[in-house]
Amino acid sequence: MLIRTSTDLGAAIRDRRKRLKLDQSSFAKRIGVSRQWVIEVEHGHARAELGLVLRALDALGIRLDASSEQSLSSSDKSAVDINAIVAKAKKSRA
Repeated sequence: MLIRTSTDLGAAIRDRRKRLKLDQSSFAKRIGVSRQWVIEVEHGHARAELGLVLRALDALGIRLDASSEQSLSSSDKSAVDINAIVAKAKKSRA
C-alpha cells in the first residue's frame, strides 16, 4: 500500500490492528500510549509523535520502506535501517 497522507497511514494502522484482532485499548497498552492517541492516529492526526508512530508500526509488524521513486525503478532495492535513523536523530537532539 502506498501511503501518501496521515489519513492513509491511520487507515493502514487501523486495518492491521483489526486483522490482528486487537481492540484499541489492548493495542494502546501494548505500545504504551492512551486509547485516545490510537483513535487520533487511526483518524489521520497529522501531528502524532514520530517515535510513537514508529513504535505502533513495529508492534503491528508493518514494514516502513523509505524508497525514492528513482530507487523503485532500479533493480537495487536496498533497505533503510529506521532504527539507525531514529538513534541518530535522538543523538543530535541531545
